[in-house]
Amino acid sequence: MEKALKLQGEFLVNVSHELKTPLNVIFATAQLFKMYCDTGSLDDKKDSIVKYIDSIKQNSYRLSKIINNIVDLSKIEAGFFKLNLSNNNVVEVVEEIVMSVTTLTDSKGLNIIFDTDSEENIIACDSEKIERIVLNLISNAIKFSHAGDEIFVDVTSNDKFVEISVRDNGIGIEEKDLDMIFDRFKQVDKSLSRNAEGTGIGLSLVKSIVELHGGSINVESEFGKGSKFTVKLPKVKVLHENMIYSSNVRSKDENIQVELSDVYS
Repeated sequence: MEKALKLQGEFLVNVSHELKTPLNVIFATAQLFKMYCDTGSLDDKKDSIVKYIDSIKQNSYRLSKIINNIVDLSKIEAGFFKLNLSNNNVVEVVEEIVMSVTTLTDSKGLNIIFDTDSEENIIACDSEKIERIVLNLISNAIKFSHAGDEIFVDVTSNDKFVEISVRDNGIGIEEKDLDMIFDRFKQVDKSLSRNAEGTGIGLSLVKSIVELHGGSINVESEFGKGSKFTVKLPKVKVLHENMIYSSNVRSKDENIQVELSDVYS
């Protein structure tokens, strides 16, 4: 119990840091806008204001992602997190996600490549949650890659499973850290000044959502040579599709903005 409480304490410190960073940016920008209003220089500062508004929006997305992850993990632990399962072509779902992030990867000097051994694999899944899983794995690949590196997203299948893999040739993960990679309360890099932003709970959430689909996820990595995350989803279909509409469903573009908020610059 003492060890668990210590880990949770470290987690809360880190989350607090991650919440404060975007909040401070938004607060500082609000103060700047007030100063412009007080001095009557809004028109003169129009170009700068547009950039500041973009910064507010981006940091709002970051706050939204952190809060969503915390709330959803809590829902999963309490048994309230539900999947809206329907029969979808998972190849098409993943390919659309990859195509939608190419502008970002190009801007960072990264080459993202999609490949599949079949044009159609229809399985029971929650397409919005699959999108979230893949975006999270791509986000991690981007964070730990450098300009000139490549990211490979593959969809393959056999009689029982469809596999979605995201592989990069970035910095990789040390072998001693592989066991904790999906732990909610642990991070490979615990320093608050690490190169990549994030609470470290994204992969824990991904693992939970994959398991709710009846699947599994594993990671292979070699430090200095890159990592490969593989999601296995069962090839099953549902007879009665859950097509419940939620008024809170965001557009695909906004989902991407939120899930990749900590890698946009």
